[in-house]
Amino acid sequence: MKITIVAGARPNFMKIAPIMHAIDNAREQGKEISYRVIYTGSANDTSLDPSLFADLNIKKPTAYLGIGFENLTERAGGIMLAFEKELKENPTNIVLVVDDLTSTMACAIVAKKQNIKVAHLVAGTRSFDMSMPKEVNRMITDGLSDYLFTAGMGANRNLNQTGAENEQVFLVGNILMDSLRYNRHRFIKPTTFGVLGLKEQSYILLTINRHALIENKENFKELMERLISEAKGTPIVAPLHTYVRDVISELNIKASNLHILPPQSYLSFGYLTSKAKAIVTDSGNVAEEATFLGIPCITLNNYVEHPETCSIGTNELVGESPEQLGSAIEKIMKGEWKQGSLPERWDGRTADRIVQTLLQLV
Repeated sequence: MKITIVAGARPNFMKIAPIMHAIDNAREQGKEISYRVIYTGSANDTSLDPSLFADLNIKKPTAYLGIGFENLTERAGGIMLAFEKELKENPTNIVLVVDDLTSTMACAIVAKKQNIKVAHLVAGTRSFDMSMPKEVNRMITDGLSDYLFTAGMGANRNLNQTGAENEQVFLVGNILMDSLRYNRHRFIKPTTFGVLGLKEQSYILLTINRHALIENKENFKELMERLISEAKGTPIVAPLHTYVRDVISELNIKASNLHILPPQSYLSFGYLTSKAKAIVTDSGNVAEEATFLGIPCITLNNYVEHPETCSIGTNELVGESPEQLGSAIEKIMKGEWKQGSLPERWDGRTADRIVQTLLQLV
C-alpha cells in the first residue's frame, strides 16, 4: 500500500508525524505499506524552522510543490496543477489530507479526478459559517473523501447530517494527543524560563494568532488590559509572532508581568503548555492540548472545532469579550475552574487506529 500524505502548513506536521511513526512501525512488523510526504509550500518556507522535524522525530517532506500565492484561488489552482504532476509521476493508493486548508481541498479534488481514494484526517469539524474559506474547504473535502477520520462524536453527527455513509466514518480520536503522548517526556525547558524566574503552574500562557482578533485594535487592547489586570501580578508568558508583537507595541500595551517571547520550537512550546497554571488562546489546537493536559484554558473565539473541549474538557469559550475574559480569569485565580475529563479516544493512539483501518480497507 502506498500512501501520499499532504501537509499545507506547519501545524499539519504535528498531526501527520504520528501517522508517519505508525506506518514506520507497521513496516517493521512486516506490513507492505509506505508513504510520501508532500508539502505544498516551498522548501525555503520560514515557518518550517530547522528544529521542527528534529523535534517531531520525522524526516523532512519527500517533495515540495513550492506554491505560495497569497490569493486563495491562485493558491488552489497552483497546488492542483503541481499535485496532479506529483501523482502522475508517483502513483499512490491513497491520498491523506489534513484539516481544512486550501491545500487540503485542492489535493482532495485532484486525487478524486485521478480516481484515487481520499482519506480526510480531522473530518467533520464545522463552524457553520460559510463566509469562512476554511468552512468551504471542510465541506468540499468531506464530500469527496472515501474515509473520514473523526476526533469526536460531534464530528460524526455533522457528517451524518450532511449525508456521509456510516461505513465511511471512523471515530479514531484526536491525532494531536498522539504527538503530545509521544513527545511529553522530550519537552525542553526554554532558557527564558530561568531568566524570567518562572515557576511551574505559576504563570499564564498566552497565544494569539488570529488576524481578525487583533484587527479590532480597540477591543484587542481592552482584552489585553483586562487579562493583565485580572492576573494580579501573575506572570503572563506570550510567545507571539512579529505581526502580533507589532500591534501590542503600537497600542503601547506594557506591564511588568507581561513577558513577550518569540515563537518557540515545538518541544519548548510543549513545555510551556504543560507547565502553565492556565492558558489563554485563540487556537483550537492549543485548547485541545490543554484538555489532554488537564490545564484550565480560555479560548478567545466564538466557536471551537471540537466542542468536547468545552463540554467535558477544561476549555471555555469567551468570544472576544473583555468582560467574559475577565470573569474567566477571576475564576481561575480563585481556584474555581471546572475539572475536565478526556473525550472518547483522546488517548494518544489515534494514528495506530488510522493505519490499521487503512490496512484492512484498502
